[in-house]
Amino acid sequence: MEKYKLEITGHLDIFVADNEDEFEGEKVKWQNILIHGDPEGLKSFAELLIKIADLNQDAVKDLPIGAREHIHLRPNLDISKSSVEVIVGRIDAKGTSVFYDRYIEKNNEH
Repeated sequence: MEKYKLEITGHLDIFVADNEDEFEGEKVKWQNILIHGDPEGLKSFAELLIKIADLNQDAVKDLPIGAREHIHLRPNLDISKSSVEVIVGRIDAKGTSVFYDRYIEKNNEH
């Protein structure tokens, strides 16, 4: 990808919300990732996702075999000051298409 050519326009805020509730006498905790933006911010984020999805990783010379292209979105530089740092990346590795070990595929049986 073109290094340092990233530009999120508009307003985009990405943060983690910690939640806690009681269910059948036990505390239940979970997290949500919230991505909020104005139309311009959301569209520029969508364009970034499409750009990285469409990227031919095999054509990126400075990306080693087995590596995955990714982009850092930094608070107060790329996204809002109130955001957390976000890394958007490919799950498939260059040259092998192997996913990383921690990935667990979703269960399509609902």
